[in-house]
Amino acid sequence: MEIPIVFRWVEPQRSFRVLWQSLIAWAGITLLTYCGFVLRVNPTTISSLFLLVVVAIASFCGFWQASLTSILAVACLDYFFMPPVLRFNITDQQDWVALLTFEVTALVISRLTAKELRSAKDAAIHRAGMEQLYELSRNSLWMDLHQPPGPQLVVLIQRIFGARAVALFDKNLERQDRIGDWPADEQDLAQECWLRDAGQDDRVTETAQRILQSGSGSVGALVVRGKLSPLVVDALASLSAIAINRHKSFEKEEEADAARRGEQLRAAVMDALGHEFKTPLTTVQTASSGLLELGGLTGSQHDLAKLIEGETARLSELCTRLLLTAKLEPFQVGLQTNEANIQELISEVLQSQLAKEVRDRIDIAVEDPALSVSADRGLLTMILTQYIDNARKYSEPNTPIRISARISRTELVISVHNFGSTIRIEDRERIFDRFYRAQDMIDSVPGTGIGLSVVRKAAEAHHGHVWVISDDKEGTTFFVSLPIDVRRNQ
Repeated sequence: MEIPIVFRWVEPQRSFRVLWQSLIAWAGITLLTYCGFVLRVNPTTISSLFLLVVVAIASFCGFWQASLTSILAVACLDYFFMPPVLRFNITDQQDWVALLTFEVTALVISRLTAKELRSAKDAAIHRAGMEQLYELSRNSLWMDLHQPPGPQLVVLIQRIFGARAVALFDKNLERQDRIGDWPADEQDLAQECWLRDAGQDDRVTETAQRILQSGSGSVGALVVRGKLSPLVVDALASLSAIAINRHKSFEKEEEADAARRGEQLRAAVMDALGHEFKTPLTTVQTASSGLLELGGLTGSQHDLAKLIEGETARLSELCTRLLLTAKLEPFQVGLQTNEANIQELISEVLQSQLAKEVRDRIDIAVEDPALSVSADRGLLTMILTQYIDNARKYSEPNTPIRISARISRTELVISVHNFGSTIRIEDRERIFDRFYRAQDMIDSVPGTGIGLSVVRKAAEAHHGHVWVISDDKEGTTFFVSLPIDVRRNQ
């Protein structure tokens, strides 16, 4: 119902404007005719003056006003200036030539003027749109990234662009924000646009729908209702997508920073606990060793003292690992690197850490007895000890354990293989995280979840890496790779 009402209102206004502009032009033609007739100006001169009036009316008013003016001008030229004077001689060819000239001039000038006006109007609209987009982009940089971007964006778009209504759906936050007057059946229009994965324009309701695209896909949808050009709406969608991605990146940075602070706090706590436990454990271990050396204990007392000494040594080793995992961070450790022969190092670990019955199960395969690497000997010993200890605990009784070392391009690869319980695919990366233990191993084998995390950090301190493969048929193999020329951290 609105369109006919607008038509009936606009059309009389336009007709009235054409009428009064034509009257002004006719007044000018009449004045020129009177002056020319009194001064007896020749037809050529008065025709040129009439043509100037037609050109002026065509430039400033339009074709229809200039066309009516040209008809009056030809009539005045024929009646007052062309012989026989004061008589119409419409059949004269000069009248028709003059009329055709005036009409063509009016048409050409009016069209050129209209085109120029449209270009100027489009340029003004484009310039205004660019200024508004610049203001939006500048304001979006000042948005509070601690708050969802949707409510802030819809307010900015409505205020800067004068939109009647704005709706934005944010896929990352699974929320839809609206401002303006939205009917009940259009409350979820932005979310529906995103689900449809297609934008569209409705000229009747002046509603533009756009998908917010980013490099990884769509991040939401924008719906704007108002007199905005499609190019401006496209730019709005791009700026909105950028703002949503900025908020997402900020959230990830916040999470990473929180995780880093939590890790630092956890490391500080473990460092403190490790040092606090070391002193009493040393005292207990010294006391138990003293009791054993003094002698005079009964069989039961000797066994208890031996048990205390063994468990104290185990707790002391655990504290040592706590201290290592607290201090050992990649690119922050001052490595004390020396050349270490791999075969000799493996033999030392086996002799010092394992009982003879366990050593008999271990097979060593080093491709070159002279193979060596520049590394921190203490950390490399700790890596081997942890891998061998894991293989011993998780392998089936009396099954072989194989330790291998070889050169792969520019890296030294050491592996420890055993047959026993397998590691699920989803756990193969996480078991190197601090305190993580696979669910199916928690009850079957005692442990703290610290050892493998220390192994990974020790490898990363050498610019190396660790991984594991596990299969029911092939068994489980833990790997560590170290660059042949390990750089010293400063």
